[in-house]
Amino acid sequence: MKQILLTCLIVFLVSCNSNKKRAAIGLSEFQIELNNEYKDASKSPLKEADLKNFKGLDFFPINENVKVTAHLEKIPNSEFFFMKTTTDRLAEERVYGILTFTLEGREFKLNIYQGKKLMNTKGFQDYLFLPFTDKTNGISSYSGGRYMDLRITDGDSIELDFNKAYNPYCAYNSKYSCPIVPKENHLDFEMNAGVMAFKKH
Repeated sequence: MKQILLTCLIVFLVSCNSNKKRAAIGLSEFQIELNNEYKDASKSPLKEADLKNFKGLDFFPINENVKVTAHLEKIPNSEFFFMKTTTDRLAEERVYGILTFTLEGREFKLNIYQGKKLMNTKGFQDYLFLPFTDKTNGISSYSGGRYMDLRITDGDSIELDFNKAYNPYCAYNSKYSCPIVPKENHLDFEMNAGVMAFKKH
């Protein structure tokens, strides 16, 4: 009987420690999905050598203060233009609208884009692209800025969660062609949220 109780106690303690460990890591659904994608050789942008040693991306601590509701000023029938990328390829985009939001008492504005190719791709007709740079670039985050994926919604507001900001694929492998963040989409702010700069482990 004592042996059974001792075994149960050990199992209980191990379970508690395991739960504490998971809570301390604080992985969100977004982070788990992104890590799973990058671990999958059929989907991962990582180079083969980096994939072998990959244990997970580095993320800033989850920050509830960078979840905001942005006012969306739509720009109907805006013209498409060619956005420069990290290669000779040009991405055909248009400004879908302007997002206005407040962080730590300061107002910011970012253009949100819609790609012509994706508008005609099944499952992505309502896809919106939010690239941005901020004051962490080249220090704790990727030097070229980060992206967020959003969807068209009814009304004049969009929920932004900068904890879901991710690096473009070219942050991991130069073979990819990534849109360069337009200069007007710079945040004069340290966005300490989302995916951090990639470090080889």
